[in-house]
Amino acid sequence: MKVVILAGGFGTRISEESHLKPKPMIEIGDKPILWHIMKEYSHYGYNEFVICCGYKQHMIKEYFADYYLYNGDVTFDFGNENKMIVHNNVSEPWKVTLVDTGLNTMTGGRIKRIQKYIGNEPFLMTYGDGVADIDINELVKFHQEKGQLATLTAVHVGQRFGVLDIDRESRDIRAFREKSSADGSRISAGYMVLEPEVFDYIEGDKTVFEKEPLEQLVRDRQLNAYKHNGYWQCMDTQREKEKLEELWNSGNAPWKVWD
Repeated sequence: MKVVILAGGFGTRISEESHLKPKPMIEIGDKPILWHIMKEYSHYGYNEFVICCGYKQHMIKEYFADYYLYNGDVTFDFGNENKMIVHNNVSEPWKVTLVDTGLNTMTGGRIKRIQKYIGNEPFLMTYGDGVADIDINELVKFHQEKGQLATLTAVHVGQRFGVLDIDRESRDIRAFREKSSADGSRISAGYMVLEPEVFDYIEGDKTVFEKEPLEQLVRDRQLNAYKHNGYWQCMDTQREKEKLEELWNSGNAPWKVWD
């Protein structure tokens, strides 16, 4: 099952760094948050990635093109046919497809544009700016047992996002609504499992996936929630970035499920 990561937005709410690089390339420790997300999926055996690029996409492509330079020791031997020797080779079992999904394309449009790389198979999808300790295998198992077209991960978090009305018995999502100050409802954390039929819910580049496609899936009773009670944190602001950095440097990052 392939993993689709949305990594093409402008990241305007963390403009202190995103004016220099795409938000998924902002570092936690000395690694881009995109790397952290991929390491979690890889820990559960999902190693084939399709990354939806847009804003400053060349920086993401250059990072993977020069992955050994970023993650290993190298010797440049200019006296021997200009040869490069990689030492302490840090290899990942990854296959990474980097797709130009447009500069101003909305989230739904980005997903639609990578359809040819997915084919007629279910796939995982998340955003390139949030980390979690979600058990991906349990998420996939839950989705398969429910037998619906889409599953998203729902978390409790005291932030500013719209919330989900979830049926207590079936786990079906009944509606999206705005969050009130005293609301204890869950929000979508991404980390979705999607059937290929979901592509049919997306009209084109201007489609915001979180609007009409998900709302139509709700109306069709085809969207359900995997309730995650563990750790999840997005990186929308500089303060959130610093919070993640502090956790990583402490050696107690909750999302670090890999060795």
